[in-house]
Amino acid sequence: MASIQDVCEQILQNVEKVIVGKRKEVSLTLIGLLCQGHILIEDVPGVGKTMLAKAMARSIGCNFSRIQFTPDMLPSDVTGVSVFNQQSREFEFRPGPIMAQIVLADEINRATPKTQSALLEAMEEQQVTVDGTTYRLASPFLVLATQNPIEYEGTFPLPEAQLDRFLLRIRLGYPAPPDEVLILEAQQFQHPIEELSQVVSVEDLLAAQEAIKQVYLDRELKRYIIDLVSATRAHDDIYLGASPRGSLALYRTSQARAALEGRDFVLPDDIKAMLEVTLAHRIIVGPAARIKDVTAEGIIADLVRKIAVPGATLGATRS
Repeated sequence: MASIQDVCEQILQNVEKVIVGKRKEVSLTLIGLLCQGHILIEDVPGVGKTMLAKAMARSIGCNFSRIQFTPDMLPSDVTGVSVFNQQSREFEFRPGPIMAQIVLADEINRATPKTQSALLEAMEEQQVTVDGTTYRLASPFLVLATQNPIEYEGTFPLPEAQLDRFLLRIRLGYPAPPDEVLILEAQQFQHPIEELSQVVSVEDLLAAQEAIKQVYLDRELKRYIIDLVSATRAHDDIYLGASPRGSLALYRTSQARAALEGRDFVLPDDIKAMLEVTLAHRIIVGPAARIKDVTAEGIIADLVRKIAVPGATLGATRS
């Protein structure tokens, strides 16, 4: 686990040269990358969402692509298109921006559902199909999608099937005043992203992605995960609870968090820390509960208080 922690720490320190004062959020992004999942960043404009994706890509030497979603965008604008070459008399595939390793899907909720669905195959199966031909995407592959939680005019809410495919939903938030001063000083002459260099190899990251699967998680803690997820399906204020994909997300991200902390076993605190970011966006609160200002985050916090944690020394006492 020391090697995983070392790789992650190098990436974190490098990204923090650009994203100041947001170590928790950067760590969550790295957890998503380690788990080979995708991340939805729900926040207002100008807080560093694009820079976070660019800094992550440069730190590990991956190619980066940005897609600005608009209502008139077509699925082929995302996946690519086959063009007829008059010289060779054959169709040639012109890859779209999704054919990158780290993809920023900016303002994803501005695209029509048809265009949004073009991402589903890429996110779930790491491939795209154009004109009957399937093209594999390179590894690692991470989609960082953003949406503005305030402005709803001209937007198309993400369908539940697509929300469920995001491993995590995070919010960057505004920087603290002292951190914002550091941001101003760092950008006096040029943006820090221009000097950011690669600190780990893609091979190191791929090895770390495989290594976190070996992090031990006791059977009782697996039961604890299932108890928490099952409780969302039976809660009176919830119209639709978390899916089994939510259980898998909580399982895998708990392993990644333990590895980031330098442990080869998962503690209940790892599960609790990842609960809201992995499950809140998968839960639909009932209409009557919404009227009473009940939120998915509030329900999850209540479940953590009510559901008992199994054996307090599981990780420390295992043989």
